[in-house]
Amino acid sequence: MYSHNMIGSNDIEKSKKFYDATFQAIGGKAGIQDDKGRLIYMHNGGLFLVGAPIDGQPATVGNGCTIGFAMEGPEQADAWHKAGIENGGTSIEDPPGIREGSFGQLYLAYLRDPDGNKLCALKRL
Repeated sequence: MYSHNMIGSNDIEKSKKFYDATFQAIGGKAGIQDDKGRLIYMHNGGLFLVGAPIDGQPATVGNGCTIGFAMEGPEQADAWHKAGIENGGTSIEDPPGIREGSFGQLYLAYLRDPDGNKLCALKRL
């Protein structure tokens, strides 16, 4: 359904440090930077981009928006979460762990990136 996700950043250098660490923690590669200064991450067939807003206004977070990343297992979600905290992210919601819901058991870990974007690592159990 999706071709890519793109989020705004007010500090590309901080974002690169954070996203390089979180993608590498789950087996991905460091991002590449294009000629417009955008960061590009390619992993498991997905494309994730980070850049300054093209309208020249400050980047802001979407209220109610969460970007979810599929994980291979709880250990990978924990490594992603740890790398994020160690590289400028903030742990939010409950600590990483199993949640029961209408979709069955899920292993979830939540972070905010350095710009405040809400992210989730998810593994359906």
